[in-house]
Amino acid sequence: MPTYEATVSAPVNIACIKYWGKRNTSLILPTNSSLSVTLSQDHLRSTTTSSTSQEYAPGDRLWLNGREEEIVTGGRTQVCLAALRQWRKEVEEKDSAAPKMSEWPLRIASYNNFPTAAGLASSASGLAALVYSVSQLYALPQTPSQLSLIARQGSGSACRSLFGGFVAWEMGTRDDGSDSLAVQVADHGHWPEMHALICVVSDAKKGTSSTSGMQKTVATSSLLQHRIHHVVPARMEEISRAILARDFTTFASLTMQDSNQFHAVCMDTSPPIFYLNDVSRAIIAVVEELNRASLAQGKGMVAAYTFDAGPNAVLYALEENMHVVVHTINQFFPQTQDFPDPFGMLASPAGAGARPEGFNTSVVREGGWEKGAVSRLIHTRVGDGPRRLADEESLLTREGVPKTLA
Repeated sequence: MPTYEATVSAPVNIACIKYWGKRNTSLILPTNSSLSVTLSQDHLRSTTTSSTSQEYAPGDRLWLNGREEEIVTGGRTQVCLAALRQWRKEVEEKDSAAPKMSEWPLRIASYNNFPTAAGLASSASGLAALVYSVSQLYALPQTPSQLSLIARQGSGSACRSLFGGFVAWEMGTRDDGSDSLAVQVADHGHWPEMHALICVVSDAKKGTSSTSGMQKTVATSSLLQHRIHHVVPARMEEISRAILARDFTTFASLTMQDSNQFHAVCMDTSPPIFYLNDVSRAIIAVVEELNRASLAQGKGMVAAYTFDAGPNAVLYALEENMHVVVHTINQFFPQTQDFPDPFGMLASPAGAGARPEGFNTSVVREGGWEKGAVSRLIHTRVGDGPRRLADEESLLTREGVPKTLA
């Protein structure tokens, strides 16, 4: 009996306009729309192989980073697989020669090349990779936006990882969620100068999960209601215009405002949720001072910070300004892990990393932070959407077990 498989990779996305709160927890329908930047898979990605065969023992099996995970009946992963199977069944009903894969067990192996559950959007890339891999295995005709309807039910932000570039997740209005999906605002080739520097403050698993935090915020925060009704709709329009116009100063301003309001909403929750720590706040101070000094010279903003539900900072900057961002963060926050410097920022010409004149070093505690306050830096850029990989990159053996365990 033949074995069929498909291996793909899917990217991380980091929101500039944040999603926080669900109006329907089972379908994962958000209380507001959101917008994100897809980061390059050359540096951050989830790789997933899906395989099926009549020879496999009954029941689906899933491995994440080499560890088998239970597929809970009615759980998010199982809901996604059931929806994909239904679409495959429709293909089989239209084509009598199509293998009846919808009736066969699945074997799925996934690997993240970055820490899981540490605020680096691992669930987004992981669920996007799973959905895209199975859709390729099943040869489904659905578009990325249609696939995002399923990925959303596994992890809300996963729907945005089905596109590259700049992506909006439209909240929709229908109760069944059929219009709550991802659409591309601009592809990664539209603004290739957009770079990102991830400052890994902590690889530890979050104390308050995103799912739990959202539920508490929706139930207790009055600020959230103001945000979703009066703030986010205008910001979505403004930042989309800024992206299309490649207006970094407006993009940066809106990104930082939204990050700050998101964390204010977390603090307005009862009991309050604290995802940022002292190092996170120090990074904010450094970026704000870089921008203040640059604007005082009549120039635009240098960088933008944003923080998801964790202490790790993502700093956006145009390639021409990333030299100064990397040099400044590297000076004030020495890392325990060597910076791989994929774009040669530290070896740039003399003066390329110089901070704007008038930069006030007193915003950082004297002597900078101790080594390891930021454990490592990841420099990447805006990237493309999911990729189908070559067969030789499969994570599974013919018997349907991870190669690392075989």
